[in-house]
Amino acid sequence: MTYHPTAISNDFKNLPKLPTWVTTGRVETPETVAFRSGAMLTVLDQLLSDPTHGVPVKLLGNRLALSAATATSKLEGRLSREIDIRDAFHLTPAGEARGPDGDLLAYWREAARLRLTEREWHAGLVGSEFETDVDGWLQSAANQSQSHGPIAGCVSVMRAVLEADDRAERIACLLGDVVLAQALNWKTVLPVTSRRLTKAMLRDLVTEGQDGELTVQQRLLESVEDTTRLARDLASQAAAVHAVAPKLRANGSDAAVALFLSEDAVAPSTMLSPIIQGTTIPMTGRSARRICDRLVELGVVQELTGRPTFRLYGIAP
Repeated sequence: MTYHPTAISNDFKNLPKLPTWVTTGRVETPETVAFRSGAMLTVLDQLLSDPTHGVPVKLLGNRLALSAATATSKLEGRLSREIDIRDAFHLTPAGEARGPDGDLLAYWREAARLRLTEREWHAGLVGSEFETDVDGWLQSAANQSQSHGPIAGCVSVMRAVLEADDRAERIACLLGDVVLAQALNWKTVLPVTSRRLTKAMLRDLVTEGQDGELTVQQRLLESVEDTTRLARDLASQAAAVHAVAPKLRANGSDAAVALFLSEDAVAPSTMLSPIIQGTTIPMTGRSARRICDRLVELGVVQELTGRPTFRLYGIAP
């Protein structure tokens, strides 16, 4: 098997980026939100929709899923750390219960794989109590997106969910992400909306009217800005991985590289050995450890846990 990455530009100065006038200044009115969000979302959409920019979209989705899991853990009152959530998901043996932290990350990873064109795309993700309301909420939010911009549409659907159940923060954020994806005609959902929100902001969104709405819109703008910068960073990091890939000599190294460019964390003992995840290619435990060590030595991968055992590896910044 030979891995052939999409040809990309090595001049990262020419990647679409946010102009300074978009990222500075205060958001004071809904009109300001619509204006600034239009510019931000255009840049993000350009980065994601053109493969020559080299953004590893699946890796981006999994990174955002981890951030969303950490954020919604706080919204739901558990306050779990990112490292604990990541460990609970990636290190729980197959067939065993992951616990609430691992299940939360599994939820957001599933959200990042949603195909909105599928008829029952929200099955199992929004809860049976909301099944009959989702389509109406999303249609209302789509109308709001068309008239006032996608950020306003996100806030609209989030408020609708929280008015129905003020403890449904996870679902409110998920549907906000769905509205964003639909407005931009993305093929998949990116978990963007939750990362800068607090419980108090969501409470005020329901009770404080326009002031509460404007605060949430500001935070969603910041999340879009964060996501755009992350997409640019991952494009640069992916290019570095592609550059050193020919130096790897182990059998299955191409498939291992592809795995690192799609997963936010790789456990060598389960995801590379005895079979490289997503393939039929065998790899011994020793080879898995060696390829991880070699990628660390080459400066493109880092060990994420700081532990001598039960290690996880991911693309280095």
